[in-house]
Amino acid sequence: MKTMSKIIQTIKKYDLLIIVPALALSVISLFFVYSSTKSFDSNTKYIAVQAGAMLLGFLMMVPITMMDYEDIALFWPVIAGASIFIMILVLFIGIGGDEVGTKGWIRFGGIGIQPAEIVKICFIITLSLHISRVANDINYIKNVVLLLLHAAVPIGLVMLQPDTGTAMVYAFIFIVSVFLAGIDWRYILTAFTGFGLFAIAAWFFILPDYQKNRFFAFLNPEASPADYGYHVIQSKIAIGSGGLTGKGFMKGVQTQLEYLPEKQTDFIYAVIGEEMGMLGCLLVLLLLMTIIIRTIVIGKNAKTTLGTFICIGVASMWLFHTFENIGMTIGLMPVTGIPLPFVSYGGSSIVTNFLALGLVLNVRMRKKTINF
Repeated sequence: MKTMSKIIQTIKKYDLLIIVPALALSVISLFFVYSSTKSFDSNTKYIAVQAGAMLLGFLMMVPITMMDYEDIALFWPVIAGASIFIMILVLFIGIGGDEVGTKGWIRFGGIGIQPAEIVKICFIITLSLHISRVANDINYIKNVVLLLLHAAVPIGLVMLQPDTGTAMVYAFIFIVSVFLAGIDWRYILTAFTGFGLFAIAAWFFILPDYQKNRFFAFLNPEASPADYGYHVIQSKIAIGSGGLTGKGFMKGVQTQLEYLPEKQTDFIYAVIGEEMGMLGCLLVLLLLMTIIIRTIVIGKNAKTTLGTFICIGVASMWLFHTFENIGMTIGLMPVTGIPLPFVSYGGSSIVTNFLALGLVLNVRMRKKTINF
């Protein structure tokens, strides 16, 4: 009874400005996962998985908020070791392959998880601790090299799957975090130069053809409307046909007649656009930006540097996911398979977002106090 009472008291302390938009997006997700899978043979399975992931994510979020984030960070050797182990393991027993373009899933019985998603939370915790410990001396060459190695390990392991989109999320979290930590612009310039050279090498020696085709689709999808440009063209048609208020729930032609691919995952924003119109799209974007901005504010008011960088990392993750996913549905970004936070179908993604939310709530509940 004492444990249950403590849990209830903890939940009562949650920041409504961030938890309410997250729960609202989760409800929206259930509706549009149902709509986008209505034409499938067993669409109830998708709803069950999504609802189950949301419940599991929330149940895992609660204990995270109950333990001080500084105490969680003390377990960084375990967190880092487990992350590296599972990321290496997926290279040997991962499934997916040509079907989804990456061997990024591990299946336990009837349950599949995507380690690269969950490990984002581990990466945010360990990177935030690393930066907080060297914050005053971040421009020492030794610290810069160690930080680069810190990021290179998970990014490299994700690239080996290969999953370029998820690797870009890790890179974005790292770049934003070290930039706000005050790293010298010369290191930034050197890093961008190195990245440019790596990108050229990756294009010729690492990236498979399907990822190159996604880039071509971004530049000119109409050049191959039946092949690599198909996804983007159908997504733009769906969003454009929705107009201001949409065609109505479960009445989208592109969605219900199977013209829109990956509609419950990568292109769920296009489903919302077609069926709920621009107003529905703006509502989803408003809720996401509310969560991101609130996370930044919480980070600014954190009691420690560690808390600040945890919030920076989480906000960076959500920001990249939001703009990459929405951008690719309207043809402004390459298609990378990045899910829309709290909305796209996917158990690993949903659980990851709730774990991230738990970290932010944890920081908020232990914010610095103001003495008068």
